[in-house]
Amino acid sequence: MDSIHNLKVGDALPAIKCRPVTRLDFIKYAGASGDYNPIHTIDDEAKKAGLPGIIAHGMFTMGQLSRVFSGYLDEGFIKNYTVRFHSMVFLGDSLTLEAVLDDKEGDEYTFSVQAVKQNQEVAVKGKVIFKVH
Repeated sequence: MDSIHNLKVGDALPAIKCRPVTRLDFIKYAGASGDYNPIHTIDDEAKKAGLPGIIAHGMFTMGQLSRVFSGYLDEGFIKNYTVRFHSMVFLGDSLTLEAVLDDKEGDEYTFSVQAVKQNQEVAVKGKVIFKVH
């Protein structure tokens, strides 16, 4: 898609297929966010919490999902972004980031967005209002 302005309701932005997430991704995010909960970086602590291994920060996954709009930031900005977390993201999971235009009202475009794991399980699902210039 060359311009977000050309989208029609029902059109999708190009999906982004991410590389598998790594321990280093989680460590870097912990440092950037200040969230040092050990279930995100230390295997033994995650297992003590009843998890099979370390998990991504929910906000890491939400941040990844917003990348689907990166190529359009010269045309506008994300005005509102809400999500619900549906499943955990573990080491080695690969996400596909998707956005579909639901509505165009003036200069505000409403998208349904989701991050889907390699096994087709939805990790995060939500709405974005993108305000165009």
